[in-house]
Amino acid sequence: MPVDEQPYHHGNLRQVLLEQAESMLTDVGADGLSLRQLARQAGVSHAAPSRHFRDKQALLDALAESGFLKMTSAMTRAVTEPAAPRRRLAALAEAYVRFALDHRELLSLMYSTKHAPGATEQLLTAGQSAMDLTVSVITDAQAAGEISTGDPSTIALVAFSTFHGIATLAAGQMLDGASVDDVVAAASDLLWAGLTS
Repeated sequence: MPVDEQPYHHGNLRQVLLEQAESMLTDVGADGLSLRQLARQAGVSHAAPSRHFRDKQALLDALAESGFLKMTSAMTRAVTEPAAPRRRLAALAEAYVRFALDHRELLSLMYSTKHAPGATEQLLTAGQSAMDLTVSVITDAQAAGEISTGDPSTIALVAFSTFHGIATLAAGQMLDGASVDDVVAAASDLLWAGLTS
């Protein structure tokens, strides 16, 4: 957004900067993000972002945290409607893969920042939220007698890893022409079959 089009004058500068940074990720990647450039786009002094982000790493940490919260929110909305445990797992998978493909650069930043030395406690907590939701879906299915007993955290990790793998392959155009939706549905069915045997 050029400065002369819609400069920032008031409101939540932190949120404005995060939104601009997220939109820039696709074009410039995390390495290309600049607090000065974000300040120019927001129409504020180059020093203004420092009130919210002490440096670029703080911006990246906040952007990754925001990404995890958005992702978990999308996944939570997806599992709110379906009552059947099997459908909830499928909806969770679909929401995750959709988010991953719609926010490729952001997702890459989210995981690389979360697993970097010195990741903030807030980022780690936000990063765990999607896994906690997956564990909850598995636990509910077990409580309903729909799937076999077993450590829900391990089952959730396997499920999450499966869908992350599909998203990664799809993002890299490595599904050999198969439909992403079909692969996600097949993976959900296979996981469910394994959990009910």
